[in-house]
Amino acid sequence: MSTETINLLSPHENTKHRGLLTLTIMLATLMQVLDTTIANVALPHMQGSLGATQDQITWVLTSYILASAIMMTLISVLVERWGRKRLFIISIVGFTITSMLCGIADSLNTLVFYRLLQGIFGACFIPLSQLILLDIYPPEKHGFAFALWGMGIMIGPILGPIVGGYLTECYSWRWVFYVNVPFGILAFLGLLFFLKESVLDKSKPFDRKGFLLLSLFLTSLQLSLDRGEQLDWLDSVEIKIEVFVTLLSLYFFIAHSLTTPIPFFSWLLFKDYNFMIGLIVSFVVGVILQSTLALTPSLLQNLMFYPVVTSGLIMVPRGIGTLIAMMVIGKLVEKVDTHYLILLGFIVTGWSLNIMTTYTPLMGYGLLLGSGTLLGFGLGFIFVPLSTLAFSTLMPAQRSEAAGLYNLTRTIGGSVGIALVESFLTRSSQRNHAYLTESISPYNKAFMSTPLPANLNPFHITGLAQWEAEIIKQSSFLAYLNSFKILMVASFACAIFFFFIKKKPLA
Repeated sequence: MSTETINLLSPHENTKHRGLLTLTIMLATLMQVLDTTIANVALPHMQGSLGATQDQITWVLTSYILASAIMMTLISVLVERWGRKRLFIISIVGFTITSMLCGIADSLNTLVFYRLLQGIFGACFIPLSQLILLDIYPPEKHGFAFALWGMGIMIGPILGPIVGGYLTECYSWRWVFYVNVPFGILAFLGLLFFLKESVLDKSKPFDRKGFLLLSLFLTSLQLSLDRGEQLDWLDSVEIKIEVFVTLLSLYFFIAHSLTTPIPFFSWLLFKDYNFMIGLIVSFVVGVILQSTLALTPSLLQNLMFYPVVTSGLIMVPRGIGTLIAMMVIGKLVEKVDTHYLILLGFIVTGWSLNIMTTYTPLMGYGLLLGSGTLLGFGLGFIFVPLSTLAFSTLMPAQRSEAAGLYNLTRTIGGSVGIALVESFLTRSSQRNHAYLTESISPYNKAFMSTPLPANLNPFHITGLAQWEAEIIKQSSFLAYLNSFKILMVASFACAIFFFFIKKKPLA
């Protein structure tokens, strides 16, 4: 492996084959994004094939998320000690091999273990891609580079549900992992020939205590979020213990970081105004993104009874909207203040979520496709300007550490968002059910004034069962609409927040 070094202060001046390198890292990131969206589609088939329960099969996703979150915190350390090229190649090779191993897994425990390894290797893709783009392009081209990269990786959400549904139904769920192999080989060759190695720096000590405390915090947090809804949150002793460990480990991590000479995360990052804004908004974006990804397919399949492939096709316009936004951003990001672009993104996102609050069980495809396209467009207008803003005032030496923390924040936001949405759906559905059931009464004039057939008569066993099924459906549907409403409020709140951001980045 070549160990040719470049000057990190101005690497763009020494970069050859910039276009091919950009294409390579887009391909690597696409592989990870594609794998995530495909795996979600194939979960029911994995459950049946491996003889797992609903609770058990979620560990296929949880193990990946948990391993990825912990690994993201090590990006800076690994880049300094191993080098950017070496780390990226190891990640590509490891991800490709573990993808094949996931495909041949013959038990749930084996699959979860391989997904854990897959998450360790896959965690590096997005942070390293961002680092490389920041290094090989001059500062005035960073917005354009992120937009170009974003256009590439948005093919994943477009193709993922379609390819995943097709492979699962026509072949086997195992092919959703095998499909990563050709992408992995191409990305490996591109990195091997086009990427130069970064300068190594092994002088900075590694804060092992800080890393262990942070890992304990992330593990207990993820476990409590995943298990909370199943065990009724704080009514469960397990969840109480996990929440206690989460808070205690976070406290000790902060206390340790404030007292140690060289903390795990440099406090200089938190003094950068733009970067802190980026972290906060990245968390909210993670909540909105993952929540809508979890809500829409389940609504389509469970309450509107769409097939898996059809629901996947309905999700495609969302990716197309984001792709269009990336193309527009590539032209505007160098001409328009990034703050205004992010503001527009949140307004459009909130508008699309407002449209989603008007969904009905009998609506046509037009409303689904239109709102999905708008949502993707709005999120696309947030991603690129937000990344540009977050890294705009950081020194090159801070970028590797910042990239890991930035993506970790979005990952945590996604986990929190999914947990909150699932909990809210359950409780909102129960409240709606209780309210609607009150109308089924012998004193309701609507039932007293009009003779009803047996299948609609609430005082006949057949009719009562029919009404109960309809109430369950309606209460669940209303719960989804209420969830969209909450996300809409969060989006508009972020839009208002941006009126108070300074228009010029701090020096």
